[in-house]
Amino acid sequence: MTTQYLDAARDLRASIDANARKAGDAPVPTETVNAMREAGLFGVMAPREVGGAELPILEFIDVFAEVARADGSAGWCLMAGASCIAYFGSYAEEEFVSRMFASGMPLAAGQFAPNGSATVDGAGFRLTGNYQFGSGIDYADWVGAGFLVQPPEGSSDGAEYRFSVVPKDEVELIGNWDVLGLRSTASLDYRIQDVFVPKNATFLFAAPTRRRGGPLYELGVIALTATGHAGFAIGVARRALDELTAIAKTKIRMGSGSFLKDSERFLHSLGTLESRFHSAHAWVRESFSQLEANVIATGKIDPVLNNVVRQATVHVTREAADIVREGYLLAGTSALRDGPLQRCFRDIHAASQHFFASPASTLDMARDRMASAPDNALDAQ
Repeated sequence: MTTQYLDAARDLRASIDANARKAGDAPVPTETVNAMREAGLFGVMAPREVGGAELPILEFIDVFAEVARADGSAGWCLMAGASCIAYFGSYAEEEFVSRMFASGMPLAAGQFAPNGSATVDGAGFRLTGNYQFGSGIDYADWVGAGFLVQPPEGSSDGAEYRFSVVPKDEVELIGNWDVLGLRSTASLDYRIQDVFVPKNATFLFAAPTRRRGGPLYELGVIALTATGHAGFAIGVARRALDELTAIAKTKIRMGSGSFLKDSERFLHSLGTLESRFHSAHAWVRESFSQLEANVIATGKIDPVLNNVVRQATVHVTREAADIVREGYLLAGTSALRDGPLQRCFRDIHAASQHFFASPASTLDMARDRMASAPDNALDAQ
């Protein structure tokens, strides 16, 4: 299925790739960021009430995949920024949304792990924390932060886990982004020191209130974030396979008298990798479609289906990493040198270290399966 946003992402493919080659390990170029912003790509997940496109779930996954296919770092920054914008566009209070979206679709970055602590201060919080992985922070207007607010003394309540964003000029950039892949994301460490955050610029992680947008936003942070990681993995794996196929047309491995494309051993390996890619891609589409249909029908997230999409995201990321590694080996020294295939190798292996590629969801999905399994195997649904 095509949309104006997917068409725009495809139209930008060549320029994003050219900009990435020129930039090397430098942050995603301003030309790429501006082009994605002008095409409305940062707003594909955001509610219409704040100027977003509020696309169906598979459509914005396709946009993320297309940009990641052009350049992994650009795709990663896009999905991270678009997710953050969608959160606050739907869950934040009106007073803050009017401020955040005053000049149109904002650019956002940051880590939302609960690495900060805060105390209540009037109509907000005093926040201090040290954060990592601020993907896109180089160009962001707003920087995200997760934090814990301890309950009042004597209360039996647990700590509140909140998401917030603060203006970039209230953040201290530390650096420390010397990594294997996704180097151009400039995912810097940063510090927030005793910054006042209005309560209306925050929302509860576990139970955000949908204030704008359709039922899709009832999915919450985890499922919405998973869409970006799934799309990223699909795009990088697709690019690697396409690069491998192009290399095979003219590549003669040492000791061979024919092109790689004429080797049955290579063709079998390529066919196997393509099969694995399409299988993992199909599960992403099937599982997210089921989750979306269910939340539209019921108005609430199904925890079992949520665990399935989390696992589909883990699966496609791990499959993508293995597919790209196999493609890297098949390409021989052509992959060793700087170029798109090497970039795919580095980027997908960096992504495979993320929480959204961790085995936690594998265990959760398996536990769900065990809990629902009948004693008689033939009675299983």
